[in-house]
Amino acid sequence: MPARNSFAELHAEIADWRRDIHAHPELRFEEHRTAAKVADLLTGFGCDEVVTGIGRTGVVGVIHGNARGSGKVIGFRADMDALPIAEATGAPHASTHPGVMHACGHDGHTAMLLGAAKYLAETRNFDGSVVLIFQPAEEGSGGARAMIEDGLMTRWGIQEVYGMHNWPGLPIGRFAVRDGPQMAATASFELSIKGRGGHAALPHKAVDTTLAAAHVVVALQSIAARNIDPLKTVVVSTCGMRSDTDAFNVIPDEVMLRGTVRYFDPDVHEIVRKRLSEIATLTAQAHGAVAHLDYTPRVPPTINDPEAAARAAEAAQAVSGDVIRDFDPVMPGEDFSEMLAQRPGAYLFIGNGDSADLHNPAYEFNDELIPLGCSWYVEMAETRMPLG
Repeated sequence: MPARNSFAELHAEIADWRRDIHAHPELRFEEHRTAAKVADLLTGFGCDEVVTGIGRTGVVGVIHGNARGSGKVIGFRADMDALPIAEATGAPHASTHPGVMHACGHDGHTAMLLGAAKYLAETRNFDGSVVLIFQPAEEGSGGARAMIEDGLMTRWGIQEVYGMHNWPGLPIGRFAVRDGPQMAATASFELSIKGRGGHAALPHKAVDTTLAAAHVVVALQSIAARNIDPLKTVVVSTCGMRSDTDAFNVIPDEVMLRGTVRYFDPDVHEIVRKRLSEIATLTAQAHGAVAHLDYTPRVPPTINDPEAAARAAEAAQAVSGDVIRDFDPVMPGEDFSEMLAQRPGAYLFIGNGDSADLHNPAYEFNDELIPLGCSWYVEMAETRMPLG
C-alpha cells in the first residue's frame, strides 16, 4: 500500500505543527513548550493515555486497537530537542530563539509521529497497543536513558521499539535500513592544557598553551591513522578550542580542547581512550605544559535486530517501494541505541532529498516526507498487529 490518502489530506495540518515546533526550538530537557503541544494534541486525538514528565520532559501516549487479544505492544519513538546553532535558513518559520534551531529534523520526526497518532487514534485498525514515545534530550544528554529509568519499557509493557531519522542525500521517498550496526557508539572528551600565561610579545617567559594545544590536535589524528586496525572504523574529532582569555596579546594560562570519538568495536574504544591520554600528556610535556583528560562514554552503537529490520523494510517497501537493505553503517551516534538495548527493534532512515547536512545552520526538514513517514508508522502498527 502506498502512502495513505489520509495523510495527503492531513499534510498541511501536520506541516503546520512541524513549522510551529521549528519556530520555537528548545534544547535538551528544556522542551516544555514542545512537550505541552505534543500532549495537548495527543489528548485531542483521543489517545487512551497521555503522560508527561517521563524522562523529565518526555511524553508518552497510548492507543489501544479495536482488539487487544494479541497482547502485542509496540513502541514508536520520535525525538523533540533542538541544537545550539544559529539558524541560517531564512524560512518564514525560522527559529525565534537566537542561537537555537532544529538543525537535525527532530521537529519533523515529532510531527510525523503526531500525524500517525491522529490516524491510529481514529481508525484503531490493529490488535494490540501502540505506545508513542516523544523523547527529550537526544543530542548527547541521555534522554532515552532518562525515559527508560522512569519505567518506559516496563510501565507500558513495550515488546518492540522502532524509530526513524531523516537522512540528507537520500532521495525523498527512499528508506534505508540494515541488519546489525546502523549507527556508531559515541564518547566525548575534554582536554585541559595548562602552562604559564604571559605577554604575547615575550613568549620565552611563558609556556605557550595555544602552541601545545595545536600540536595535540594534530597528534590525535595519528590514533585513527596509526593505532587502529585499518579494517576497523573510528573517528576522533577535536571540535573546539577555547582559552581563559580572549585578548589578542595574552598567552593563556590554560587552553581547553573538546571533541568526540565514534566507533563500533569496544576494543577500538579502549585503544582510543588510552592513546588520547598518552598523546595529549606527552605532547603537552614536550612543550612544557601539562595535559589532563576527561573522557565520557555517551551511547552504545545502534544495533538493529535482524527480524525487526526486515519488518521495518517490508513496511517501507509497502509505503514507497524504494528501500535500501544494505545501507552502510554511519558514524553519527543515536541514543535510540539505549532503547534497542532494552527491546528488539530497528532504526531506519528516510530520505530528506538534496538538503543541507544535519547539524548545519542551513538545514531544513523536508515536509514532503510527512505522508511517507506517517504512513510507515501506520503500516508497521497494522501489519505487526493485524486484526483477525
